[in-house]
Amino acid sequence: MNKIELNNVSVSYIVGDFSTVGLKDVVIQKIKRNYKVKEFLAVDNVNFAIDEGDLLGIVGSNGAGKSTLLKVISGIMRPTNGTMSVNGNIASLLELGSGFDGDLTVKENTFLRGAMLGYTRDFMNQTYRDIIEFAELTEFENRLFSHLSSGMKSRLAFSIACLVKPDILILDEVLSVGDGAFRKKSENKMMEIIKGGSTTILVSHSLAQIRRMATKVLWLDKGKQIAFGETKEICDRYEAFLNQK
Repeated sequence: MNKIELNNVSVSYIVGDFSTVGLKDVVIQKIKRNYKVKEFLAVDNVNFAIDEGDLLGIVGSNGAGKSTLLKVISGIMRPTNGTMSVNGNIASLLELGSGFDGDLTVKENTFLRGAMLGYTRDFMNQTYRDIIEFAELTEFENRLFSHLSSGMKSRLAFSIACLVKPDILILDEVLSVGDGAFRKKSENKMMEIIKGGSTTILVSHSLAQIRRMATKVLWLDKGKQIAFGETKEICDRYEAFLNQK
């Protein structure tokens, strides 16, 4: 059974309604009979399937629909059309600092995030020290989360997501944050997770990173699926596309 399978998945937004132009303007436009609502396809007919132990790299320019697709797979958004099957518990890291409380300490936030991911207090007690040491935040565990640098926040979020051993791990550009040593350590942890059988989806603008880590690649452009397949083939095609710009 595939860990993740998408069949003709699309996500559309309505633009031109009162949420974007204001209720007063909508009323005036309706009175004048020139009110129009437009549909914007953020994700357009995406199909792929990945199995246990796969790392799917998603590539594409800004506005390609990568983050929207991750939100759909994570369960944050529902697809407008199509069907999706996701088998396993998910740990997702889509936005730096999301799911944390700035007024709580690093330690309190670690347990809060663990609870949000569905893990017991006992499990988090057993795992906490490994998380905090991997994040290199031992000296900051009683510091307020809001006092951390962006790099520290990213390290904590990544450490929690990886060390709680999810079936499915979803990461959006988080491996690009932090110094070179931590990025290397993060990549090593990702490879360990893959060998352990977890399924991973990684969005990255670093094509070299995708080449090193991904077992399969999905290429999106303006919401449309351009290609899905083996890493070298898709990365070569995408790199040639970038060089033509």
